[in-house]
Amino acid sequence: MQKTIAVLEGDGIGPEIVAESIKVLKAIEKKYGHKFELIYAPFGAEAYFSEGSPFPETTVKICDRADAIIKGPVGLAVDKMNQIPQNMRPEIGAILPLRKRYDTFANYRPVRLPKSLASFSPLKESLIGEGLDILMIRELVGGIYFGEKTEGSQTGMKYAEDDCKYTDEQVRRVAIVAFEEARKRKDPLINIHKANVLATSRFWREVVEDVGKSYPEVEYRSMLVDNAAFQLVKNPTQFNGVVLLENMQGDILTDQAGGILGSLGLMPSACIGPKKGYVEAAHGSAPDIANQNKANPYSMIGSVAFLFEKCMNLHQESEDIWNALFGVFEKGYRTAELASPDCDKSKILATREFGDLVVDMI
Repeated sequence: MQKTIAVLEGDGIGPEIVAESIKVLKAIEKKYGHKFELIYAPFGAEAYFSEGSPFPETTVKICDRADAIIKGPVGLAVDKMNQIPQNMRPEIGAILPLRKRYDTFANYRPVRLPKSLASFSPLKESLIGEGLDILMIRELVGGIYFGEKTEGSQTGMKYAEDDCKYTDEQVRRVAIVAFEEARKRKDPLINIHKANVLATSRFWREVVEDVGKSYPEVEYRSMLVDNAAFQLVKNPTQFNGVVLLENMQGDILTDQAGGILGSLGLMPSACIGPKKGYVEAAHGSAPDIANQNKANPYSMIGSVAFLFEKCMNLHQESEDIWNALFGVFEKGYRTAELASPDCDKSKILATREFGDLVVDMI
């Protein structure tokens, strides 16, 4: 297979963890005889300072040409971010336009923790049970993040307003993705919403349940988002399967799931649209540990596993990466944030060491 891939290293720890994911990609390329053309392009806060835009036109053209995109986390320390106008900050000026341009409506975030690695979680091992295997699917280009935003003043009183809107098409297509995944995995599907309060959530639930009529073999239930937040901590294994979420609620609960795993460094993701997708670690840029070879590259490497699965339909290559990632942990190795106080110090891996071990296993 031959593909062109845009590589957006991002900010903070982005270049470091992206470098490890590229090592892994090249190992797969060599093992399976694929050919990948990698084109690097600026993106994020550093791109604003060097190019005048967090998503420069040159980067847009590179992404347009690419078959898929690898994106590192973006953002800098607070003092640097305060120098950037609000509409040019990477979240608003880069990430949302990237999602909108390629209509990457389906965000896949796996929450995987085998029983053997239950010690990673801050929860009691008994709550992890036989392990976690949750696939969270978050709608990514609708809802309150993309709605109209207003700030103003009426009769001397300042106000701000964010419009939350979903169309039938937006809900229906992500629901189909979620039900298809549940059917393929032979898993239940839990639909998260706030239908007791929000009109958009009542509409969301109605459309999802209409889609569900075409999937009678999929066990379905719905849950209020506040209860889901509680239940994720109280009894996380009940969510094993597929979990469907709207945009903002998904943003929050997927991060909570990362906390249950013990680190956002264990949260890869893929953002898939009708014609193109990009993959990214689901965490921030951690500028406080940038350039120190400390960051956990698991999320970024796992995102490349998703690149093969969701963007290229290369399932064996993806499985090789997942097996190698968990293989490193099964051998007793840890990254700094996952190491217990009594952990063998020789088993604590730096960023580059972790990537090298994954490559060796592949």
